Order: sequence, then C-alpha cells, then structure tokens
Amino acid sequence: MQLHGIVGAAADGVADLLAERLSDRGQVGVVRHGETDAPEWTAYVVGDGWTAVGGDRSVDDVLDDLARDHDYALLVGFPDAARVPQIAVGDADVDDPALELDPGDPDLDAAVEAVEAADSYETLSSLVAELKQSPRADYAGAIATFTGRVRALEEEDDEWTESLTFERYEGVAAERRATIREELEAREGVLDVRLHHRVGRIEAGEDIVFVAVLAGHRREAFAAVEDGIDRFKDEVPIFKKEVTVGDEFWKHEQ
Repeated sequence: MQLHGIVGAAADGVADLLAERLSDRGQVGVVRHGETDAPEWTAYVVGDGWTAVGGDRSVDDVLDDLARDHDYALLVGFPDAARVPQIAVGDADVDDPALELDPGDPDLDAAVEAVEAADSYETLSSLVAELKQSPRADYAGAIATFTGRVRALEEEDDEWTESLTFERYEGVAAERRATIREELEAREGVLDVRLHHRVGRIEAGEDIVFVAVLAGHRREAFAAVEDGIDRFKDEVPIFKKEVTVGDEFWKHEQ
C-alpha cells in the first residue's frame, strides 16, 4: 500500500481531491481526525462509499487493516506520524515535507507522483494477504513468516535501546532484494515470497523486517524463511543507527 500524510489548514480539501484522483488507480483509504464530539479518527474508502468510525483503535491499527486490501492510504492531519512522508499544504508546520502544495491551486499530478514514488507501507498481515491472492495459492499447504523487531535489551544489565533508525541504498537494496526473492521462489516447493524492511526511526518493540513464504509444505516454507532473513541481513545494504539511553551510533547491517 502506498501511504502519504497531508497536513495544513486546507489538508482536508486537498485530501479529497487527491483521493478521487487515486481512486482511478486502485482502492483508497483515508484516515482523518473526527469532529470534537466524535472518536479520535474517521476512516472511509473512496468509491465504495462506506465509512468506519474508530474509538479505541490507534492509527497504526487502522493502517494495518487498510494495508491488507488497499492500494493507497492518506493520513490527514497527523504531522507526527512515524515514517510517513508528508505533503504540506500552504504554511503547514512539518519538518522536511515530501512535497509542498499551494492550497489555492494544488498540483495533483505532483501529489500523485509523490505518493507512487514513496516506499510502500507493509505489515505482516498485508504480506500474508498478498500471498493468499497468489496465482499459485491453490498449490500451497503452508505460509511461514518471520518478523524482526527492535529489541530493547539483550542482557539484563544492558543500556535500554530506545529506537533504531534504518537507511538503505535504494537502487542496490531493491535489486538485491529482488534477486533473493527470485532465487527463493526458484526452489522446489516454494511458490511465492515477500520480503520487506522498514526504514526510518523505529521504536523499541516495533516491527522492523518481514519475510513471508508460500509453499507446498511446511518444511520448504520454514527453510525459505530462515534463508530469506539470513540472506537479507547479509546481502542487502542497510545502515542502522542505534539510540540507547546513553549513546547513539551507526552500524552497517552487513
């Protein structure tokens, strides 16, 4: 799913225009703050016409649901959302926006281009949902997965790790990830593979990397998952900054 935030005084109107434009390309979800007497957020799908109002669920919970069967999502009025590129409308107060738009004459073509170019938003649920829709799913008897997360402590007396920040060489990383996927899918019994590594700042306890494998039997699935994460860490160029309570430092993943 392609995800972007929109912030600024005219963000709601721009979000509606952009959502309508994106709806020609696929399923679009919009998440925005509700009215004063309403729950914290409101999510609706352009085209289908349904509206879902949330109460206790977080924005991440909503995005997790949308990512399973939507092509696009827009977050309206959440400038501090982690790892979400932001479109600033007018004089929006947001650090390093991906795009700035004139509220009176927004360049929707540029906005669509920015959304399409963004790193895809994936969760374990969305990757598994993709595998279940694979043309080869009828031959599958197993889906095996791996989720890597930010570990706060390795030993009891270690300094607490608050977060990790990940950066990657975009072209090289995508090429090597594609090679790993292709070679895993060429194995006997392996039908389809998904690999995804998040970038940006990730807090302690949050997910970092996913490997999901569709296979004929569990043994092929488990072996491909293990080799997939090992090869990802060894071959895909990713840099990691660790922030502890007392220090921060960069480290290459390879």
